Amino acid sequence: MTNILKQIFSFILPITVLVVVPLSIEKNRTVLLGIHFFSGLTLILFGLTLMTITISSFIRIGKGTLAPWAPTKRLVIKGPYRYVRNPMILGVMTVLLGEALGLWSKNILIWTGAFILINTVYFLFYEEPNLEKRFGEEYRIYKKHVPRWLPRLTGYQPEKQNEL
Repeated sequence: MTNILKQIFSFILPITVLVVVPLSIEKNRTVLLGIHFFSGLTLILFGLTLMTITISSFIRIGKGTLAPWAPTKRLVIKGPYRYVRNPMILGVMTVLLGEALGLWSKNILIWTGAFILINTVYFLFYEEPNLEKRFGEEYRIYKKHVPRWLPRLTGYQPEKQNEL
């Protein structure tokens, strides 16, 4: 599969999670412009920005995509990855929370919780063990210093960890 096709197909997952499922959940919802809507929109824009930076890092630094069928060739620990191990998923969660807040939707909030649970299980039992196999000690050290979901206050600097 060509690199361009891999990039295009890698957007199937986030579009499904962020657009298709929420639209099917709230297909008849009336949007009311107010504090909830604009607060939600702010979260959505922040989450999309984080996702864009992460996708760019996967392509430029990791030489791969966010999709499991075309994984990165190099471990990415720069940019947002200095603060949290899964900034892409954090970005998706932020967008979903923004959609739930912006539409004042309990059902999208429930979908957000399900998404977090599904990804936690996926990362614990598949993604993290796979990354340990692919990147070995480099990933184990990174995993020890950078949290899975909640960002660090200061960026991880691997060169400083070697001095400890």
